[in-house]
Amino acid sequence: MLELEGFRNYIQLRLELEQDRLLIIGPNGVGKSNLLEAVELLGSLRSHRSNRDQDLIHWDKSQALVRAKANADDFLQLELRRKGGRSASLNNKPLARQLDLIGPLRFVGFSSLDLDLVRGEPSIRRHWLDRVVQQLEPVYADLITRYIKLLRQRSHLWRNLQHVPKLDRDELLNAFDVQMALVSTRIHRRRKRALAYVFPLAARWHENLSNGKEKFTLDYQPGSFLEGEEEEESWRLSIEKQLFSQRTQEERVGSCSIGPHRDEIVFLLNGVPARRFASAGQQRTLVLALKLAELELVGEIYGQSPLFLLDDVLAELDPARQLLLLDAVGDSHQCLITATHLEAFEGNWKRHCQVLNTELLRDGG
Repeated sequence: MLELEGFRNYIQLRLELEQDRLLIIGPNGVGKSNLLEAVELLGSLRSHRSNRDQDLIHWDKSQALVRAKANADDFLQLELRRKGGRSASLNNKPLARQLDLIGPLRFVGFSSLDLDLVRGEPSIRRHWLDRVVQQLEPVYADLITRYIKLLRQRSHLWRNLQHVPKLDRDELLNAFDVQMALVSTRIHRRRKRALAYVFPLAARWHENLSNGKEKFTLDYQPGSFLEGEEEEESWRLSIEKQLFSQRTQEERVGSCSIGPHRDEIVFLLNGVPARRFASAGQQRTLVLALKLAELELVGEIYGQSPLFLLDDVLAELDPARQLLLLDAVGDSHQCLITATHLEAFEGNWKRHCQVLNTELLRDGG
């Protein structure tokens, strides 16, 4: 069950899921993606389409409500306000921390925007990896929030240090270095560990999808120099020294050059960077393999398949890859899929789906 009030273009909507597969059909611009975005918001507290809550609230409303029954035991609600921030509740009990809403509703999302995962900027790959880690360890969201806050505070500090005595300045920066080194180490460790889990699955999926013609590998390039084995204390001390050594440069350029915000994940096909040398079709196959690996990994960890959100992605794939994706998903996953027409769905897929025509929801009802 999914309920929306004042969310995006929906004034009020209640949707009951009667089948494991829901096909949301309609032309572009009528709100298909908004339904998947609401699920994403409850599952991760984030939208990949906007960083501003104001964008998620109906233009004529002062607040929005998103509710869902994740399973037999968990009822989730998130309230967004134009003024006053957010509030979250689980099973009708207010949560002191919004982060405690993460966990009951697990999902893997795949949209046309994800096709930039290979060809886009490093930040896109970092955000993808962070979503994978958060699926495995919900507390990771708190680590990322802390790190972003530290980065902002550090930049603010540098802008206001000209009138601070050198001794006081060094003490402030030393305190930041200690905190940032600890949080950076924990982020690096979790990112590296998640890649170790997801890579073998992605490599296997890619081999199947490419008919064994290409070999997929990846190279994690951390934004800190990580010497030796994965050991928190040695990594923390090393990063602390690196932060200290780059202060002169940081003061000159105004940005910190050490840390997880500088991480890069390089995807390689037959040993060469896919971002530079892979064709559009090869890049799509690689992204598809990564998403299917993420779906499989989350299912293996928790013993239950997550929701699979496919947002108009079939339009970006050629017919062969469309069939590969649908066959791979099979009937073992609960799916919410948006598309402009039903033609791509044949046989059992069409017969065993609940179909929602968003043309009937134009007025948000």
